[in-house]
Amino acid sequence: MISSTPPQASEQRVIGRREFLALGAAGAAGTLTHPVLAQTGDLGDRFVWGAATSAYQIEGAPTRMGGGASVWDTFCRRKGAIRDESNGDFAVDHINRFREDIALMRDLGIRAYRFSISWPRVFPDGVGKVNAAGLDFYDRLVDALGAAGIEPWITLFHWDYPEALYKRGGWLKDDSPDWFAQYTTVVAKRLSDRVTHWMTFNEPEIFIILGHQLGIHAPGDKLGWNEILRISHHVLLAHGLSTMAIRAASKRPCEIGYAAALEPATPASDKPTDLEAARRATFSGMAVWLLDPVYVGTYPDAELKAWQKDMPKIGANDMRTIRQPLDFFATNIYQSKSMRASADGTPERVWRPHGTARTLMDVFDVVPEALYWGPKFYWERYKLPVIITENGMSDCDWVALDGQVHDPQRIDFMHRYLRELSRARTAGIDVRGYFAWSLLDNFEWAEGYRQRFGLVHVDFATQKRTPKDSFAWYRDVIRSNGAIL
Repeated sequence: MISSTPPQASEQRVIGRREFLALGAAGAAGTLTHPVLAQTGDLGDRFVWGAATSAYQIEGAPTRMGGGASVWDTFCRRKGAIRDESNGDFAVDHINRFREDIALMRDLGIRAYRFSISWPRVFPDGVGKVNAAGLDFYDRLVDALGAAGIEPWITLFHWDYPEALYKRGGWLKDDSPDWFAQYTTVVAKRLSDRVTHWMTFNEPEIFIILGHQLGIHAPGDKLGWNEILRISHHVLLAHGLSTMAIRAASKRPCEIGYAAALEPATPASDKPTDLEAARRATFSGMAVWLLDPVYVGTYPDAELKAWQKDMPKIGANDMRTIRQPLDFFATNIYQSKSMRASADGTPERVWRPHGTARTLMDVFDVVPEALYWGPKFYWERYKLPVIITENGMSDCDWVALDGQVHDPQRIDFMHRYLRELSRARTAGIDVRGYFAWSLLDNFEWAEGYRQRFGLVHVDFATQKRTPKDSFAWYRDVIRSNGAIL
């Protein structure tokens, strides 16, 4: 039986849910610099209000438009892999309903829409021949967004890896970073005359650990820690090469980020020792392993020491390739773990009491202060403007007798979290944007259609869209630029 947790560095003692995000100890602080925005009474005139989705969760399978299968298409066919035995074959049919969905975005008033490109929709075999119909879809999507006055923010990889490349070795192959760079170049050449905001990866810690070590996400592997570190290194190289490819191909000045941070720690009290424990826990284990090389240019010392025997070979120029200049710090934050300093000063988890507020996705507690402490810690360490690229909650939503969808819990959740984000901005942290997850109810990976994160309710049988009460509330927040918070 393969262990569900990797070898640990010595300093963090208490293990809990989603510990793969925070094993080990902190590395060295970053050195990048960026000016702080002037403080304002609200979130500022340049603040980006948006909503987010991902390709496999909303579009429908890439094979429906001449593309190839992804590892998720294959994984969904495994008995018991998806809780409700569903798949993303049709999802919410965004490939045919994108104009209807953009009309909803325009009504919502968002200034930006974050979505991902399906790699196998563009390249059926992952590399080689381009699927013209697939690339044309994204061309039409970008044009329609522009016509609606909505800025596209593109994520190049949100977990739907081409099955054809997986059969050739996937992220374990030394060629995998080059495959990703080739894909990036084609997309950037086609869309960069209208797209100026890019993200290379979404949550690599999730698809690496859940998908390749624990086997509960696609592709469903259970690999050893040495193979996990090899995959991680290849993903980091792919990020670096992709960043260079975007800049080389871009037809307009662009901004690039990397959405690889989630679940920061929060201090259990206002004691300086607890604050430091939370900071150290935030930058530990796989979380910092996938951050420091990108923003600092080195692997963190404690993890490097703890995992040395499993390390892959690192080329002389690898770290230079990985550490490319980035323009913003992208982070998806839903909750956090509470940390204090133990008797010997090491970070120790403080479990919240029974009955703590929790979303329908029961591994997510309601922790609004995560949107204060997360941006604060990330800003202090890496000195880049912070964009919240995902935040939201799954709720038990349905269409009421009056034909509306009432979701007061989601409104309360977003209100609490956005107040904390505003507090971070007021404290001088350079926070520049917020993307609600998600625009639409959708296919929630291994949970299937059991979880509803959307501002818009989707009847999965008929595909009817019904904006929820939270949709109207968020629209008012955007219109006021956060003043009503």
